[in-house]
Amino acid sequence: MGASGSNRLLALAQQLRLYEPPATPPDEIEEQAMEETAGEVIAQVGFQESATPIANRPDRFRPKRAAVLVCIFEGDSGELRVILTKRSSRLSTHSGEVSFPGGKADEGDKDDADTATREAKEEIGLDPSLVDVITVLEPFLSKHLLRVVPVVGILRYKEAFSAEPNPAEVDAVFDAPLEMFIKDEHRRVEEREWMGEKYLVHFFDYETGGNKYVITGLTAGVLIKAASVVYQRPPAFLEQNPKFRFPRHVSIGTVMPH
Repeated sequence: MGASGSNRLLALAQQLRLYEPPATPPDEIEEQAMEETAGEVIAQVGFQESATPIANRPDRFRPKRAAVLVCIFEGDSGELRVILTKRSSRLSTHSGEVSFPGGKADEGDKDDADTATREAKEEIGLDPSLVDVITVLEPFLSKHLLRVVPVVGILRYKEAFSAEPNPAEVDAVFDAPLEMFIKDEHRRVEEREWMGEKYLVHFFDYETGGNKYVITGLTAGVLIKAASVVYQRPPAFLEQNPKFRFPRHVSIGTVMPH
């Protein structure tokens, strides 16, 4: 990071380089039995892969890989902020939803960081040379059973970045305070139940530039995790993820409900 990078961003980079995603203990995987269901996986949208016993069985489950860029920068008041997008309403999947820049891996990508920064360049015009990739978080699974790796990067000079959204993929580019996602002020929640197990789905309401956004699903899950890692404290609310059970075989067309 260049000399003009702030002390806070420098300290954050040093902190995040020491981060290691947690591994799922083998005994915990054994305890989560895989069960036959009616050919569907019933699950919350966007959950951490360690909660997914079938994800540890490559003989039964080989999801396609994707990566998203959790791009953090320092706001005018010294707060840490994260870049988000509103996906185009014309897209066939996740249309109109709030997301990170990112997408599926290409054969030419060297790694997850390459995927995330390439996609950010294509979607919002963010030059990869402006981003210091620091670490990756634990993979998440999308509702289409896509393995999504959050790549954490720091935007050194926010003044050097002027968003140029690709209209075919992105309707809007905005940023939000990262700490918001471990606070309770802008959050609402829905309680849901599956096979007698209650769980919570979190929604964050955010308004900026006269526009209102709802952040939920995988994006909210990644933001909660990223904020917890950056600020080194758990969220001020109960996450309450369910104890999932899975079919012995997952078909290509399997989609998890909202």
